[in-house]
Amino acid sequence: MRAMKMVVQRWSTMCGDRGMSTAEYAVGTIAAAAFAGLLFKILTSSQVKSLLLQIIEKALKIAS
Repeated sequence: MRAMKMVVQRWSTMCGDRGMSTAEYAVGTIAAAAFAGLLFKILTSSQVKSLLLQIIEKALKIAS
């Protein structure tokens, strides 16, 4: 058991700080929410809606 503790301790010192801290999680979450908001705004714009509608209509005409 002592050997296992030594291996874990040595491994953790070799790897350094891994993962994100709480502040990094907060910044990452805010960035993801901002990106999602931007993507939502783009996809709900009238230009994108008309483009998607054209693509769907063209696909339906080809399938018929």
